[in-house]
Amino acid sequence: MHIIARIIALGLAGGFIVAAANAQERQITFSPKNHMLDNNDNFSADGRFLCYDTRETIGPGIENSQSVEMVEIASGEETVLYAPETTIIGTKAAPGIGAVTFAPHEYSVAFIHGPPVDEVDTRGYYGKPNRNGGKVIADGFGALIWLDHRDVATDRDTRPGSHRGGTHRHEYCLDGSRIGFTYDDFLLPDYDRTIGFMESHPDAPADATHYFALLVAVPKMGESKPGEIEKAYGDSWVGREGTMRAFIGKVRNDDGRAFTESLFVVDVPKDVDIATADSGSASRYPKPPKGVGIRRLTHTHAEGIVRGTPDGDRIAYYAKDTDSTLQVFVISSDGSDKDADERKRPVQATKFANGAGPGLRWHPSGNSIACIADNRVAITCVKQGPRFGETKYLTPPDDAERSQLVWAPDGDKFAFNKPVPTKDESGKHVRTYDGKEFSQIFVIDFPDADKDGIADR
Repeated sequence: MHIIARIIALGLAGGFIVAAANAQERQITFSPKNHMLDNNDNFSADGRFLCYDTRETIGPGIENSQSVEMVEIASGEETVLYAPETTIIGTKAAPGIGAVTFAPHEYSVAFIHGPPVDEVDTRGYYGKPNRNGGKVIADGFGALIWLDHRDVATDRDTRPGSHRGGTHRHEYCLDGSRIGFTYDDFLLPDYDRTIGFMESHPDAPADATHYFALLVAVPKMGESKPGEIEKAYGDSWVGREGTMRAFIGKVRNDDGRAFTESLFVVDVPKDVDIATADSGSASRYPKPPKGVGIRRLTHTHAEGIVRGTPDGDRIAYYAKDTDSTLQVFVISSDGSDKDADERKRPVQATKFANGAGPGLRWHPSGNSIACIADNRVAITCVKQGPRFGETKYLTPPDDAERSQLVWAPDGDKFAFNKPVPTKDESGKHVRTYDGKEFSQIFVIDFPDADKDGIADR
């Protein structure tokens, strides 16, 4: 039976650890394959399901993932949502599917889809500039829908609304109207990675549902001028309507030689006409639509996948503490490290002895952030007041390699990956193609009895 049928105002910098609030982590997948969350929006909107891919099970990377799937948290029932009929496995593979994410208002998932096997002779194998966005309804029937269209013709301009390379890490804004992504160009590989967005549009290319456009037009690598963004990545939506996309920009410094990677925001007003974007040609790099603007929020080093609050007022990102450890900082989305108003400048939120790890996430209230630190799930209060910077660990200090942290839309639980011994149906201990333990999905409740978005003491 198909499973669907059953269906800041910132305070003073803190950074202190209080007694751990270890909760019970629960394993919900057990089958002998990897269940990779990839730090996307893996929870369904109602929090009942988690979607994942199966990369690194039979071969290296996303290119050897054989399926995108979902699991019902309550029952542990796994459903294959999409699996290509034919695949090529190995260091040169196709099609390559993964980095799956749920849509916010329907039971469907978006994911990377590389070249179908019957197109490999003309298109080549999986690669960063050789992939599209795919979508399937989460009913287990696996009917593929193309979100975007790839056009790499060199004898004419790129078709309007198409791209010429690869889209990756597709992310819906909370109202579902726009999808953001990173982008790598095939026709002009001398340009570094950048970011873009797509919208459902009546003039979308014939086989796609969405119209493609860049958000940041980067110059050719090595030819940027001081202050120009040569690479854009680590991007995520800020707010609900897709009007701000924060990202890390690699910027050439005033000396013309060194670079700084800093925090930026692209403003994308709701009335932007995506069809005014230039899709480019074999000799002309694409350009964003008219009305898009870029703001620089920091002038010192920033990194990682940045995250904005659902309300759109703040952005969390990674930067270096004075002791050189990587920590989480929070800044007003309309602020800057040079703002005359100190309340709109960055504030350090964490003070982990060994630095903050990946998986940065916001509670929907905007009162807490979460990340992995020392392989443990850590929650930090970022609400203005005496508890700002207060951090609690939800998992014990052990040797477990927790990763790919995601927070449920209602804030009541987390999910993450952890490699553990796995047995097949005969009871035999089995491992991945390269001898590693399979990565399974675990969940853990967020201890918040009073529902204030701050971990209970």
